[in-house]
Amino acid sequence: MHRTPARRPQANRDLQDSAGTRPSHHRRPKKLHSFAAGIRRDLQAVTAGLTLPYSSGAAEGNVNRIKMIKRQMYGRAGFSLLRKRVLLAA
Repeated sequence: MHRTPARRPQANRDLQDSAGTRPSHHRRPKKLHSFAAGIRRDLQAVTAGLTLPYSSGAAEGNVNRIKMIKRQMYGRAGFSLLRKRVLLAA
């Protein structure tokens, strides 16, 4: 039985069209473009979040702590024990 060698894709040629340029879907990553458009759309809120002295860090920390306890307790007991653990951990 004769085996043919595996063909290596030529990355540069595969990413170019007949004019020698990259196709439009390779020029700009869609996720990055969408993220930038969202920032531009909500620029006032982004600027306020980065410049004002207020922070929701304490609230986010508590939410993170409660979620961690909830994950540890999954399937072990009911709400009453979860409530006790959250209140005792505070």
